[in-house]
Amino acid sequence: MGRRSCATMLKIGELAVRAGVSLRTLRHYDTIGLLPPSGCSEGGCRLYTEDDYQRLQSIQGMKALGWSLERVTEVLHTLTELEAPLTRTGRTALLRDLSAHTFEADQQRGRLAEGLRCADRLIEALRQGQARATEVA
Repeated sequence: MGRRSCATMLKIGELAVRAGVSLRTLRHYDTIGLLPPSGCSEGGCRLYTEDDYQRLQSIQGMKALGWSLERVTEVLHTLTELEAPLTRTGRTALLRDLSAHTFEADQQRGRLAEGLRCADRLIEALRQGQARATEVA
């Protein structure tokens, strides 16, 4: 990727605030190769593009599903490979992998949604208990 002007790039702190993650997280993602910066300022500050931000959002989505960093790396690798020139067989295999990741993400999202519904019912029951206790007092 060619270097972009610093004016169109986000400093690490700006990316952290925008994405709601810590600087430590971004540095760790850089160290393990999950989200390396697209550039570096003259002073050595990591710089990120809008594409980097989109990649970080994908990482956050996978982490929200409870996926390990190894799994996140695997999925991102699949997505990156699909952008490269491929043989028909190679593309078919990657699309099959992506389909499996999509299915699993959908299944995990369903489980999380059910957990949230259960939590909502609990909160409602607790509020009703509070209301009854307040009426009695």
